[in-house]
Amino acid sequence: MSRITINLTIMESKESCEMNQEVAKYLFKQGGTLIVLDMPPGTDFGIDLKSWTTGSNFKGIKMIPPGLHFVHYSATNEFNESVPRVGFFHVFKERDFIVKRWDKKEEDMSSQPIEDELVERLKINHKELDKFLGPYPYEIVNQWKELTDKINDDILERCLPLSGFVRSALELENYDNEMRLKENDKNKQRRRESGLSVEAKEELLLPNLKPKKGTELRFTEIPERNYPDDATPAEITEYSLDSTYALNTTIQKMKDQSEIIGELQLAFVCFLVGQSLEAFEHWKKLIALICGAEKAISHRRSVYIDFLHIIEIQLSHAPEDILCDIVSSNNFVYYHLRKLFATIEINPEIEGRLKSEATRLQVRLTNKFSWDFSNLQEEEFDEAPVVVAID
Repeated sequence: MSRITINLTIMESKESCEMNQEVAKYLFKQGGTLIVLDMPPGTDFGIDLKSWTTGSNFKGIKMIPPGLHFVHYSATNEFNESVPRVGFFHVFKERDFIVKRWDKKEEDMSSQPIEDELVERLKINHKELDKFLGPYPYEIVNQWKELTDKINDDILERCLPLSGFVRSALELENYDNEMRLKENDKNKQRRRESGLSVEAKEELLLPNLKPKKGTELRFTEIPERNYPDDATPAEITEYSLDSTYALNTTIQKMKDQSEIIGELQLAFVCFLVGQSLEAFEHWKKLIALICGAEKAISHRRSVYIDFLHIIEIQLSHAPEDILCDIVSSNNFVYYHLRKLFATIEINPEIEGRLKSEATRLQVRLTNKFSWDFSNLQEEEFDEAPVVVAID
């Protein structure tokens, strides 16, 4: 993600001048406006793929193109250190006028609604506020749209935290006291402890921390196993070689199969811009799930065509440290893409556009990252399939 640090009293970017006059006039009249009251100077503040350091007169952002955007910020504490990033998504409409207030006590954006009277007064004084508003960095709008074009309202409502804020550092609570309130739970705990090792007993003494309710991302739960609970040993062997069951089970929880691509996009931008490790882990799980579902590819072609397109865009923005060790199994993206390409190459039911897209992507990734997709049918990794013996 690109970052601009400036020392002016309001945010300013030379790149924003590249917007042509027609677009500038349209966004000036029809673009959205975000007003942020009382934000302290020195805050790392941004929207989508860019961020700035705010000055003393900063009041918000203007000329925001209609559509989905992610506003993010990181305040500075009393020791002049940046605190973990927080952000929120908002679908801006034409001439949308959003007002937020900074809570000095909490050192965070207030979740309390702004009085209607104040909002109306700010709208009336919009022209006077204009000089304190930084223009949306229009040069990144196409990149942002490519990263988020499959994210719809249903996905946002289903996956985002109930609090409305995406936090890079989850708020944790200790749930031990709740457990101790029930005498039965205490008795069960004692019985379990009697047969535990010393190490296990010590682990029980550690705080039982869980994300504070309403603050966690609510991504679709992916089955821990690739096979159903009632699977026979033979079926366990078959399913363990293929994540189709897990993929189908996950998609059944969505309104449409295309939502899995939108959720992949949401997880990636929450990681890339929101700096959420929780989102990063889900993104990796979705990649493994989609790439490992061999039997699903032929009847979910549209999902895989979209996946190949989206993953290329995401890799162009991915931090370099997740693309290191590209010749080893430590690179999970390379490993799973190689597995997917091998399946597409050998499957006689897969022809036409999907096979062509896979071939083109292999070439582009090889040229960009020097990834080797030759000899796809040869095993390169020591990942033996799960085989269940049948007596």
